[in-house]
Amino acid sequence: MFAHNKRLQYTVRVSEPNPGLANLMLEQFGGPQGELAAAMRYFTQAVSEDDPGRKDMLYDIATEELSHLEIIGHIIAMLNKGAKGQLAEAVDTEAEMYRKISGGGNDSHVTQILYGAGTPLINSAGVPWTAAYIDTIGEPSADLRSNIAAEARAKIVYERLIACTDDAGVKEALTFLMTREVAHQKSFEKALYSMNPNFPPGKMPVDPRFSNTYFNMSQGPGEMRGSWNQGEQWEFVTDREKQMAVDGGTGEAEVKLPAKDIDILKAFAERTMSNPAVDPPTGAELGMGNQTTADGLTVQPGAIPSPGAPK
Repeated sequence: MFAHNKRLQYTVRVSEPNPGLANLMLEQFGGPQGELAAAMRYFTQAVSEDDPGRKDMLYDIATEELSHLEIIGHIIAMLNKGAKGQLAEAVDTEAEMYRKISGGGNDSHVTQILYGAGTPLINSAGVPWTAAYIDTIGEPSADLRSNIAAEARAKIVYERLIACTDDAGVKEALTFLMTREVAHQKSFEKALYSMNPNFPPGKMPVDPRFSNTYFNMSQGPGEMRGSWNQGEQWEFVTDREKQMAVDGGTGEAEVKLPAKDIDILKAFAERTMSNPAVDPPTGAELGMGNQTTADGLTVQPGAIPSPGAPK
């Protein structure tokens, strides 16, 4: 059960309207790294989580993300406040209104005209929010890693938004939201590392023949070696021949078919076989045949008649 408290988790102070900045802020409102996506990701994970500790953590963080959605939504609304009234009451001349909504080099005209300077669930480019942003797979060792990455991506977006404004109040609120991304990342990491084992993700064991092999597939200038591909635990394979059919087979795609299917496929192959010995004319070639111009010149395909050429 949810109960809403009208007091925000962090006070929003906006010094002046700025529709262009409001449009950029939509990235964290209805974008893939935004607060709604985070809340839905963690909430749906919590619903199906069987571990009581992780379940409680996911519900807590999912609910906090909704409070962050409220904060970023209020920032957007405050930044749009002046434009909202001006649009609704049409107080400006056409030229002045056009200058305001099209200036700044962003898509704020879309959100102002289409959404009335409101807070739509879209990203800064106008793309509607979608549940496709939620990448939960139902395996805690995989989902927690995805959550860690999601918090990291959100922090980076907040850093970029902070760099886009000199409004002190907006900077403070965004810094709070950015900081909470780090706190959540720490919680998810703690939960992940409290699972033993937690790597590799899932239950099934890996094939030891390939788990410590590094295939040097991209060869040429710029190759580097490091802990990710060298050391006692790694077998570094650079020989092209040894990168193919590593299972010891032929490297061909094979399937065992019933005899009746084999006969049908043979008949299909014979019916559709191309004859490499023939050179049939094509429609394109026939269309490029000799052309006669208006003055009676005969022109070969690809040739351009010169002025005064004999007929």
